Amino acid sequence: MVDLGSAEALIARHREAFEEYRRRLVAWNEQVNLTSITDEEEVFIKHFVDSVAVVALREWRGLSDGAVILDVGTGAGFPGLPLAICHPRLRFVLVDALQKRVRFLQEMVEALRLNHVLVMHGRAEDLVRADGMRAGFDACVSRAVASLPVLLELTMPFVRPGGFTLAWKGPGVYDELDAGSRAAGILGGRIQRVDAYDLPGGAGGRTLVVVEQRRPAPERYPRKAGVPQRKPLA
Repeated sequence: MVDLGSAEALIARHREAFEEYRRRLVAWNEQVNLTSITDEEEVFIKHFVDSVAVVALREWRGLSDGAVILDVGTGAGFPGLPLAICHPRLRFVLVDALQKRVRFLQEMVEALRLNHVLVMHGRAEDLVRADGMRAGFDACVSRAVASLPVLLELTMPFVRPGGFTLAWKGPGVYDELDAGSRAAGILGGRIQRVDAYDLPGGAGGRTLVVVEQRRPAPERYPRKAGVPQRKPLA
């Protein structure tokens, strides 16, 4: 169950780090298109609170110290970087295909001294074939990257059996659930549930799709770059 009160409390506990994150995000955004949201309150609600919304989920609370979490298509760091700020005992790998975003994230990691965070440049379709990447993570997170069948093909192959994928989606995700469920089955897992929640201040509805990894994803997935988008699994 999503508990935004827990998310807001964690952010308040690390307020100084989040203020620095917001300041640098807005400054970089003047040169690099990182986000369309720059108002202080909106950044905190729509980016920070939304990213940390998972902290009360039983799957997230079950992660042990040292667990490794991958954020695919992290963009300006969402959701991985806010989660890393709040969870120094977990390890995070943030992946993005755009070098400019990667440079911003590397600056943030250095500025906030997040020694438990690694930033990688590349596409999921390619990085999954690097040593230690396939089935190398306890969990994978991804926020607003692609339709559910495509997103699961790009994330689930990274997750070890017994781990899970968390997909941040909008209220329209229910239209994708049938196709997403078929894709999850092909990729060695199943959709456990969808948790819906509303962001504070009328900032909109969101959903979290929780996907269990039951066995390793077949080696042929994900397919080459561009193929999942052109020919979704389901």
